[in-house]
Amino acid sequence: MAFTRATGKHRAPSRLTRRGAQAAGIAALATTGVLGSLASPAAAADSEAPKTAESGLTQAIALDATLAQQIEAQAQAQHQQAEALAKAKAKAAAEAKVKAAKAKAKAEAQRKAEARAEEIREEKARAARAAERARLNAFHLPVAGSHVTTGYKTGGSLWSSGSHSGVDFMAASGSSVVAVGAGTVVEAGWGGAYGNNIVLRMTDGTYTQYGHLSSIGVSVGQSVTSGQQIGLSGSTGNSTGPHLHFEARTTPEYGSDMDPVGYLRSHGLNV
Repeated sequence: MAFTRATGKHRAPSRLTRRGAQAAGIAALATTGVLGSLASPAAAADSEAPKTAESGLTQAIALDATLAQQIEAQAQAQHQQAEALAKAKAKAAAEAKVKAAKAKAKAEAQRKAEARAEEIREEKARAARAAERARLNAFHLPVAGSHVTTGYKTGGSLWSSGSHSGVDFMAASGSSVVAVGAGTVVEAGWGGAYGNNIVLRMTDGTYTQYGHLSSIGVSVGQSVTSGQQIGLSGSTGNSTGPHLHFEARTTPEYGSDMDPVGYLRSHGLNV
């Protein structure tokens, strides 16, 4: 026996019918604006997504800008530190240069002062040596403050040669007799008619003789300076009284005499 589905409200619509109804409903909803209202949350969500992305991008850009500022600030700080370090180094180098220049100038001034002090010392030493040479080379009268009583070549029977081979200086017995100039003793002792006598070889190669001494204070080979005492006056030998017989010679021997007054005057003495 065959069954047939009953018609009426309890009959399920067909798939095609359901699809058509859904399409009609959607159309109606669209017509009434319900669909638009229902669809607005999704549309809002879709519209908010770009805004969220845009907000994230802004934040990223802001972070990038902040980071860039920090990097720039750090670079600027490093640059300033480098400049400050360079300035400090330049200042230190300049100070060191100034200090070195001052030290060099001080050392140079000290060197010049020492050199000048050395020059002054040398000048004083030269002056002292010159003064000593002058003192040594200066001539003195054989008896200080005396004068000639009997001149050179004076004639008379008192001298075996018939004339005076020297000059006589007034001198009391025991008066100091000095070397008229620097020289070396070549004779010191008894000299016959001259009594106790001394002969000096002078530095210029000439010779001087001192006779009739009461005592002799030097020995042969001894060096004497100008003005140094060599003996005491007296009246030994062929003498008529205390005095000093003085001769200037070209050799140490008798007979080589020359004018003693002219000799002494040639050495700056006022006789």
